[in-house]
Amino acid sequence: MTGAYKDLVDRLEEERCLSATDGYRRLLAPDASPEDIAYLHDAARRVARAVFGGKIYARALIEITNRCRNNCLYCGLRRDNSSLSRYSLDTSTIVECCGKAYEAGFRTFVLQGGEDPAATVESICSMVAQVHGLFPDAAITLSLGEWPDAAYAAFYEAGATRYLLRHETRNPYHYSRLHPPGMSLDNRLRCLETLKQLGYQTGTGIMVGSPFQTYCEIAEDLEYMAALHPEMIGIGPFIPHSATPFSGFPSGSVDMTLRLISILRLMFPNANIPSTTALATVGKEGRVKGILAGANVVMPNASPPEVRESYSLYNGKMCRGREAIEGLDALKRELAGAGYELSFEKGDFNYQYV
Repeated sequence: MTGAYKDLVDRLEEERCLSATDGYRRLLAPDASPEDIAYLHDAARRVARAVFGGKIYARALIEITNRCRNNCLYCGLRRDNSSLSRYSLDTSTIVECCGKAYEAGFRTFVLQGGEDPAATVESICSMVAQVHGLFPDAAITLSLGEWPDAAYAAFYEAGATRYLLRHETRNPYHYSRLHPPGMSLDNRLRCLETLKQLGYQTGTGIMVGSPFQTYCEIAEDLEYMAALHPEMIGIGPFIPHSATPFSGFPSGSVDMTLRLISILRLMFPNANIPSTTALATVGKEGRVKGILAGANVVMPNASPPEVRESYSLYNGKMCRGREAIEGLDALKRELAGAGYELSFEKGDFNYQYV
């Protein structure tokens, strides 16, 4: 192990922040040795254990619509994907999914979807209010893209207290290469700032290995997140979809994804960081590897089985077995084998870390 790398890891654990040039880039450098990276993962796992013990929080993921007004170049839900069978769950179906998840023990629902052109502030508020009214002791997380400030305030008033919105990249030029004209990085960052100001537990994150991404841009992302201080961070490898302009690009690196999970755990000891479905899809035993790198959340799919295949963000997305609500027993056994326990607690971001 190189002493310089160890010193950086130790400094990040103590100070929770580094500079982009002299710190983050060096932690991300491709010439880091296996011993260096193992030290990073060990430090992150130790911090996660100190905060969460051996608990891995379970969130019920309900993919409420695959309709989207946007045409992002990397996403299988993009507007121009005419091969996709589109759906939008009605409120009664969403409530039914939440009810099944609640009976299974879940106390956090993640309602995720594209930016459905038919959705209105009123329809989303009505749906959130019904879920909140029926399950008042459960947390409602939304992941429904960009909205005006007043809409976010209305969703919060209706009962949603958490919101996931990956910024994808902090670099304007890189953003322009991933998104069509008309979409704005400034607007995405405005949304995240509004969510924080309104009091949401706010989540952001990036795709690791997205087309044209550089280590310098990842370092910029880390600096941005250090300033935003999100309560939730979604980090997963880029996986191409055959019906997008990036169909021929390679998937992102599992090793780099794991390294970033560890770096972010040291930066944000209390944050909720999932071991994502994308990580499980790309890497053998990817979910467990993510947890051993410092992740503390899993999100089994609780959508109606008949629509899961249609929520096609990328090719080969896993949505059954241990990635689904029906596979909880297998998931529990997998986590137990790694020394962890599945927990259905909401986790209200009141953890203590010294």
